[in-house]
Amino acid sequence: MIAIIKYNAGNTKSVENAIRRIGFNSIVTDDISTIVAAKKVIFPGVGEASSAMSYLKKYQLDEVIRSLKQPVLGICLGQQLMCKHSEEGNTDCLGIFNTKVRLFPPKEIVPQMGWNNLQGMKGDLFKGICDEDNVYFVHSYYAELSEETSAACDYILPFSAAMQKNNFYATQFHPEKSASVGEKILKNFLEL
Repeated sequence: MIAIIKYNAGNTKSVENAIRRIGFNSIVTDDISTIVAAKKVIFPGVGEASSAMSYLKKYQLDEVIRSLKQPVLGICLGQQLMCKHSEEGNTDCLGIFNTKVRLFPPKEIVPQMGWNNLQGMKGDLFKGICDEDNVYFVHSYYAELSEETSAACDYILPFSAAMQKNNFYATQFHPEKSASVGEKILKNFLEL
């Protein structure tokens, strides 16, 4: 079973629909025992860091997420919350990835909204994906590059488009909105 974490941040329905399109079933839940028992966990999100972290703490989901041993995929806000700190609301996050989340400097249009390509991809998430493939981004904040970066992107400056540490995977882009390329990335995760 695939659990999609429900935590008062949007986008769970589009993730659930994308998983169904590629032939898998999932459940959207904030039930701790269901999340812990799941074979794979997806931690999506569209929203604001400080209010999302408040919800996670209120329902002890922060501790649950950190303790998971099965493959976990954070998406967009999910990736940012897996980092140690976000400038958005000056928020201490989950600390799975040892990096900070910062606001893009206002040199270009912020947020980045649209298609962009990935650079330096590594790991099983990107099997069958090439440098010319584009994925869909919508974000004003970014995770800095670090040793846990598994793919980079350049918008105003280089940033972590994807990250991986042990069983934790994350993407700043939205695979569920990235057409066939995103479906391939989701399928790669679900087949880990």
